[in-house]
Amino acid sequence: QVQLVESGGGSVQSGGSLKLSCAASGDPFDYYCMGWFRQPPGKEQEHVADVNSDGSPKYADSVKGRFTISQDNAKKMLYLEMNNLKPEDTAMYYCGAATRVGQRCLEGYVYTGQGTQVTVSS
Repeated sequence: QVQLVESGGGSVQSGGSLKLSCAASGDPFDYYCMGWFRQPPGKEQEHVADVNSDGSPKYADSVKGRFTISQDNAKKMLYLEMNNLKPEDTAMYYCGAATRVGQRCLEGYVYTGQGTQVTVSS
């Protein structure tokens, strides 16, 4: 099992930046494939970014070029650096852990945190 706690959310103006952090405890970090998803107010959850099993990042089209995902396995930390924020980025942001089987990341997060709110004003 792994426990996840997000932090770093806040309110910024359009064009601003925030860096989200996700602290993990429990199982070794590399047992899982880590990622971020978000839920805008009144909308469905949507994928934001993942770290693939080979360590490469994968981004939703809506955040490519603006967001950067990274992780520190030794510190059990996952990060999401968000630049040039837009009002449509307003959402509750969650980190998630998907099961890793060898070099494969199984679909779907088996563990998620409580989320951190990001609000971007125009």
